[in-house]
Amino acid sequence: MEPLALYIHWPFCKAKCPYCDFNSHVRERIDEPRFAAALRRELEAEAARAGRRPLRSIFFGGGTPSLMAPETAAALIADAKRLFDAPDDLEITLEANPTSVEAAKLREFRTAGVNRLSLGIQALEADALRFLGRQHSAADAVAALESGRATFPRLSFDLIYARPGQGEAAWRAELRQALALAADHLSLYQLTIEPGTRFATQYARGDFVLPGEEDAARLYRATVEEAARFGLAPYEVSNYAQPGAESRHNLTYWRYGDYLGIGPGAHQRLTLADGLWAERRHRAPEEWLARVERDGHGRVEAEALAPQDRARELLLMGLRLAEGVDPARLLARSSLGLAEAVDPAMLAACLDEGYLEWMEEGRLRATDEGRMRLDAMLPVLLR
Repeated sequence: MEPLALYIHWPFCKAKCPYCDFNSHVRERIDEPRFAAALRRELEAEAARAGRRPLRSIFFGGGTPSLMAPETAAALIADAKRLFDAPDDLEITLEANPTSVEAAKLREFRTAGVNRLSLGIQALEADALRFLGRQHSAADAVAALESGRATFPRLSFDLIYARPGQGEAAWRAELRQALALAADHLSLYQLTIEPGTRFATQYARGDFVLPGEEDAARLYRATVEEAARFGLAPYEVSNYAQPGAESRHNLTYWRYGDYLGIGPGAHQRLTLADGLWAERRHRAPEEWLARVERDGHGRVEAEALAPQDRARELLLMGLRLAEGVDPARLLARSSLGLAEAVDPAMLAACLDEGYLEWMEEGRLRATDEGRMRLDAMLPVLLR
C-alpha cells in the first residue's frame, strides 16, 4: 500500500475572516479535553479501518490549530506514530496565525513534534490586513516569520493577492519583504468571493471592486518572477518552493494518494478492499463531537468512487502540478486510460492552443498559460 497522509482538523478560530468559507467556527468557550479525546478516538477508529500502513505526513489544519494546546498536538502525533509506520523524517505541519498569543507557543509545538510551520500571513500592509479582517499587525507578521524561521526547520507562509487597488510595484515590494524573511515555501491565493461569506455581501452591494482578470494575471506573473529571485519555483498553481521544500502532505492530494481526514467536516480518500472511498465527517463541531463519543467516528457521507469519478478527481488535481499527470498513474488509480477520461477533441484543442503539453517522459501537463486558465479549461476537457 502507498503511504498515506493524515489531516487533523481543529475547527475553531478567534474570529471569522470575511473572505473565509472554510469549516471554521468562533466559540467563547471550548471544552478542549473532550475535543482532544474525540480526535484521538476517531484517529484510532480510522487507523483500524485503514490497516497498518506507511505514514507520509501529518497536517494540523483549521480553523486555527495553533490555538489548541501543544499537549493535544503531541498526543495526536504520538498516536499516529503508534498506529502507522512513520519514517524518521515524517513531515508534521501546523497552521498558525501570527498573533502574539500564538507566536508565544511556537517553541512548545516544536517540542511536541511539529517540524513544519505554515503561517497565515495573508498580507504585510496594514490597510490590507484590516480589509482582510486579520487579527495581527504587519509587525506581528514579521516577528512571527522571524520566530518561525528560528524555531522550525521548515517554514511556509500564505499571502493573498489581487486585493482591491493592489498595484504591481507594491505587490513586488511586499513579496520581496516576505521572501527575504522566509524563503522556503510560499502559498499564494487570489482573492475570490465565496458564497455565504461577509465579503460576498459587501461585494454584492458594491463596497469594493476586485482587480480585473488581466490585472490579476499580471500580479500572478510578478509573483513567479519575484519567487524565482529567491530560488522558489511554482510546483503547483498556488504553491512555490525551493527544491526539496515542497509540501509532502499536499503533494499526496495533488498526486491523488490516500489520505485520512480527522475532525469536524474533514474529508478523506481511502482505498479499502472494496474500492476507493470518498468520505466526509459532520461539519458542526458539537454534533461531530457527540457522534464520535457515541459511535467512535463522525462520518456522515461515504461513497465508493466509480472509475470515471476517480479519473476526473485525479486529473483535476494532477494538472495543477508542474510535473503534470502520468497516464500510467491515471490507469492504476482509475482503471481508465487518458482517452476514456478526457474529451479527445478538447484535448487536441488545448494542445494546439498551448494550454497543455506532452513532456518528454510522457506526462501531460498544463503550460504556464494553461495553469492560469485551469478553472475554465477543466470542465470542458474532462468527461
